[in-house]
Amino acid sequence: MYDGRKIVGIIPARGGSKRLPGKNIMELNSKPLITWSIEAALASCYLDRVIVSTDDPEIAAVAEADGAGVPFLRPPELADDSATSVDVLLHAYRHLIEHGDPFDVIALLQPTSPLRTGKDIDAGIRLFSKRKAQSIISVAEDRHHWWANTLGVDGCMKDFLPEERLVRSQELPPAYRLNGALYVVDAGFLVERNTLFGTRTYAYIMPKERSVDIDDITDFRIAEALMASQG
Repeated sequence: MYDGRKIVGIIPARGGSKRLPGKNIMELNSKPLITWSIEAALASCYLDRVIVSTDDPEIAAVAEADGAGVPFLRPPELADDSATSVDVLLHAYRHLIEHGDPFDVIALLQPTSPLRTGKDIDAGIRLFSKRKAQSIISVAEDRHHWWANTLGVDGCMKDFLPEERLVRSQELPPAYRLNGALYVVDAGFLVERNTLFGTRTYAYIMPKERSVDIDDITDFRIAEALMASQG
């Protein structure tokens, strides 16, 4: 609890992953990937409860062994590629309401961000309260954003970048990307608006070394290397 508001941490972890099968329980530095997020959530000073939303009994067993709650198995329609994070959060929140355990604030903690810490979660929650926000979303600096664009079918790079971006990186203003590590959202706002973004959404800026978002095996190896370098 923080500032008089009850807070639940929800870790969504479906069983299916096309790019990296079994990703959420793959061993990362001797622990299942999801374990890193569960441990960070349990290290938070402000989360009143930590639950995992999954459709997979094997993931559920790992989560419960790590100390997270698994109060339900997610229905199949919320475990395919069409299900959004908002759908998953609303399902979990409504389940808690129906079972007499309401919360004021939800912290979405994706298991693909193993370098996010309990201190990051708490800092995001404090910022949420300080800003009187509808939501807080974590970002990381990414100067490469300025040199990114789509390609046509023939791969031609004519007009790929505007001329003002063809400069040295230090001459460009900082750019930021969503890093997927932390979303803190007012439960009432989420239910009413069906989105994580609002007019009072603010950024929680995280360093790049804690902002790996594991989507494929390359991301996985980068996370391993960062963990090894950080001890």
